[in-house]
Amino acid sequence: MVFVFHAECTFLPRELAALHATGMGLVDEWALAPYGIDDATDELYARRVEPASLLWLAADNLNALFWGLHDWAHFHNHGPFEERAWTELQCDSAALAWVRGNREVIGLDDATVARLEAEVTDVCRKRFLDEGKAVPSLEALRSWPEPVAS
Repeated sequence: MVFVFHAECTFLPRELAALHATGMGLVDEWALAPYGIDDATDELYARRVEPASLLWLAADNLNALFWGLHDWAHFHNHGPFEERAWTELQCDSAALAWVRGNREVIGLDDATVARLEAEVTDVCRKRFLDEGKAVPSLEALRSWPEPVAS
């Protein structure tokens, strides 16, 4: 998984995309350096730059796609990590909603989506427990409404 630049960017660290996404046809493209994810979250927000104006996500499997979408949600939902489990839950929810709404386009059956939802729910639950916080009802992760066609 890698965030590939499609426009010039001088304020985020970059590396050749091909170093991080082999077999995807990326040759000379630049990508956000993996260590720059947190910088991107902060800098895109501080500069009021829309992530899609600079980056696109390249992912070759469901795990990479989900976590790339999770990070993409961080780019759009910047805020202090004072409530880490809650912040991560928001990003997980956004990523799951996208996967669920686009499952046919990306070729996922209902069983695969259900497995992903269960795995993400377990990760969310663990985050709250690790912080010593009460675990909220995480059923919303499994029952996010279907997007409405426009």
